[in-house]
Amino acid sequence: MLMAHPAVLSRLIDEHEALRLLDASGLGPEARRRMDDIAYHLCVSTGTRDVDTALIAARYRLPGARPEDDSLLTV
Repeated sequence: MLMAHPAVLSRLIDEHEALRLLDASGLGPEARRRMDDIAYHLCVSTGTRDVDTALIAARYRLPGARPEDDSLLTV
């Protein structure tokens, strides 16, 4: 499986979290579509089927997520 670059995963996570925070005030159709697109890309990038699992998997692949290995060196 191809792996997304950590910078791409980080951007997707950040944008998903920002849109999730805005959800409390009600997302319009454009923002809802963007949130669905981000969820889809996270799932495809991590090989998962739901956005919550995709977020966990994406965070695990970020540099520094696994301090016992050399992930800090792979940026």
